Amino acid sequence: MKSKLSQLFEEKRCVHVLYSYNGLENYVEQAVSYVRDGIRAGDYVIFIENDRLLPIIQKELEKVLTDEQREFIQWINNFDFYYSSGSYHPPAITNYFNKMVEPYIEHKTPFRSWAHVEWTTMQDPLHLIEDFEKIVDEAVHQLSFPLICAYEGKRMPEYLEKILMETHPYVLMEDDIM
Repeated sequence: MKSKLSQLFEEKRCVHVLYSYNGLENYVEQAVSYVRDGIRAGDYVIFIENDRLLPIIQKELEKVLTDEQREFIQWINNFDFYYSSGSYHPPAITNYFNKMVEPYIEHKTPFRSWAHVEWTTMQDPLHLIEDFEKIVDEAVHQLSFPLICAYEGKRMPEYLEKILMETHPYVLMEDDIM
């Protein structure tokens, strides 16, 4: 049986989803499902994750994907991605992403992305997140790819949650999509 998320991606390519997760088990399960379903649909997967969770997700993917299928995954360290310029700077992040997807675009290769967004503190200027999420939403539509932005629910202040709800057309809550 297909998940509601898989059905949505079959209907549309331009999908920008906020995934507000609670609990590591649910997070890993959703991540593995997203990657597995994407590869089965013929997509390459750009997976932006931290070094702590990466081995856990890779281990679970070894159970459901062949070696050949796992070659369709491009792993990116989320700290390197979001802080490529030394600080959270949306234009630098956008440039990093554009360089990363350039080969997919040039070869008309379908891809999807998962981005785990996390902060060591909430001292980063939250308005920058809003600016970046608006840029990302535009890129999703311009480049026609699905993207899930995963944020840990309990670490989101109310102001950030409001920003994220406004900048993501879809919200994934456990197995339901709104």
